[in-house]
Amino acid sequence: MSRAYGWNARMLLGFETAYGTPPLAANFHLIPFVSSDLDSSQGLIESNVLGLGRDPTAPFQDVINVDGDIVVPVDLRNIGLWLKALLNAPTTTGDDPYTHVFKSGAITLPSIAIETGLPEIPDYPLFTGVRANSMAFNFARSGEAQITVGLIGQGETPQNATISNAEIEFDYARFSQFQGSIKQGGQVLANVTSASVTYSNNLEKIETIRDDGKIDGVDPGVASLSGNIAVRYADNILMDKARAGTPIDLELSYIIDADRQFVITCHEVYLPKPKRSVSGPNGIEASYDFQGAKDVTLGNMMTMALINDVEIY
Repeated sequence: MSRAYGWNARMLLGFETAYGTPPLAANFHLIPFVSSDLDSSQGLIESNVLGLGRDPTAPFQDVINVDGDIVVPVDLRNIGLWLKALLNAPTTTGDDPYTHVFKSGAITLPSIAIETGLPEIPDYPLFTGVRANSMAFNFARSGEAQITVGLIGQGETPQNATISNAEIEFDYARFSQFQGSIKQGGQVLANVTSASVTYSNNLEKIETIRDDGKIDGVDPGVASLSGNIAVRYADNILMDKARAGTPIDLELSYIIDADRQFVITCHEVYLPKPKRSVSGPNGIEASYDFQGAKDVTLGNMMTMALINDVEIY
C-alpha cells in the first residue's frame, strides 16, 4: 500500500473568472510551497433531543469551513501569483525585464482555486472560492526567505485525479535572506537585527443560509499593515520619530541584480515608543511594533514592485 509523502505533493493555483468556479485546466500554475494546512472542516453538533433514553440520538453535521495557511518561498516568478491574489492585478511596464507594481487598497480582490495533490493515494482535493486574507514576511540575517499566506475559501471538491496535466510552470529561482535589505528615507537602516511585516485584507465571511453548508463569499474589510523592527540601540533616530509621532517610510527588499528584485515599500509607518531594558552585559535592543497608514498623496498604504522576466500576471 502506498503512503503519501510531502516530497511528492504538488500544488496547483488558478485564478477564477467566476467566484467559486475553477478555471480551465490550462490556466493552472504548478507552484512551489514549503507547507500547507489549507483544508476544509465540518464539525458535528451534539443532539439535545430528550425523551428517547439515556443514549443520545445521532449528531448532525455543522457548516463547512475552508481556511488555512500556506508557506511559500519568496521566489522571483511565482511570488507574483500570490501578490496578485493578495492585492489584485499589477500595473506592468517595461520589456524583459518587466516591472510589476502591486498596490494596496484595491476595492475588489480576485478569487483562486487551489489543488493539493497526493498522487500515492490518490487524493487531489480542489479548494474553490479562495481569497488571500494576509501575507507575512520575515527578514533576518541568514536563512531561506519565505512568506506565510493566510487563506479563506468557500468549498472543497474531492477528486481522485488532478484537474490539470497541462499546467503552467515558471522556472524556479529563490531569493535568500542574504539578499535582503531594509531602508528608511532611501538610506540603509543601520543596526537592524530582524524585521517583519504583515499585510491583511481582514476578509469577512458572508455566512448566509444555504443548503450546502458553504459561505456565500468572502469580502475585503479595512486593510491593515503591521510589523516589527528590532534594532541594536546605537542612536536615537527611530526613538525620536516614535516620541514625536512622526511617520516614516520603510523599504524592505530582496535584490539579486537590477533585473531581478522584489521591493516592498510601506509609505507611511508609525512607530510606538518602546521600552529599553538592560538585562545583562551584552548589547541593548529596541523593538518597534509599527502600524501602517494610507499616504494621502500617493493614495495607498503599501506598494510591492516585482522585477522579473514574466510578461503578465
